[in-house]
Amino acid sequence: MLLRIKLLAISFTSSLALLLMLCLGAQNLSTRHSIQLGSSKTAPLPAGFLVGVSIVIGVISGGSTATLLLPIRRP
Repeated sequence: MLLRIKLLAISFTSSLALLLMLCLGAQNLSTRHSIQLGSSKTAPLPAGFLVGVSIVIGVISGGSTATLLLPIRRP
């Protein structure tokens, strides 16, 4: 159980660090796009930020899935 908690913490910490670097790097981008979500649109965001957020979400979901699917070791 302790191994799973450590792996989840590593996954969330690394994705938080990626998100922080992404936010810092996306501040000076000039071309901005918005995404059509049904009848509403998102705020105009840089394309690199949108791709980066999807990568961060992938890191979180992949790390969580891999951690939760680890076999349980019985002593």
